Amino acid sequence: MKLLIIGGTGKTGRELIKQGLDRGYSITAIARKPENIKHSNPNLKVLKGDVLIPESIEKAFQGQDAVLSALGHKRFFIKTSILSKGTKNVINAMKKHNVKRFICITSLGVNDSRFKLGLYYTLFTIPIILLFYFLDKSKQEKLIMNSNLDWTIIRPGQLTNGKKRINYKHGPFVGSYILTRMISRASVAHFMLNQIEDQTYLRMTPGITN
Repeated sequence: MKLLIIGGTGKTGRELIKQGLDRGYSITAIARKPENIKHSNPNLKVLKGDVLIPESIEKAFQGQDAVLSALGHKRFFIKTSILSKGTKNVINAMKKHNVKRFICITSLGVNDSRFKLGLYYTLFTIPIILLFYFLDKSKQEKLIMNSNLDWTIIRPGQLTNGKKRINYKHGPFVGSYILTRMISRASVAHFMLNQIEDQTYLRMTPGITN
């Protein structure tokens, strides 16, 4: 199985690479700064590329069986389209190279999971700090949903750096209108990798929390 990972320099992306290699997958990771990916493994190939520059990433999609995206950034207080534009370029490259399976993380609180990240996020964090970020996530999701790919959008709760757990909660009704539910990045990566050959959440948007 050949996997292409987008966002491999982030904390969730690094977990995807580590756990994917542990499962024996052949992994290609695209990164603007390849030197920030410290893994060394004969089954790992790191390519320099920027999702906002289509010609820099297209060749990486050739021959892949699935694409996993943990794309993110830290531009919270300004209007941004990094997630939506980058994902649009990923979708176009997948279509060009006939790669169908796409697994992408966004967040609880986006689109029809609005309010499910708890009161603190609903009333303060999202409208005050993450408004532009979440608007871009909403556009990102809609681009994926409107594609003809075999997609799964995974919506985690508040991400932590905790240990991997395999008894987490997942599904369309996960989340809370009152409390902020959390989940480790390692657990999210585990769930994402499980979706590669699992059709349970095909073209669905499951949440995931502890």
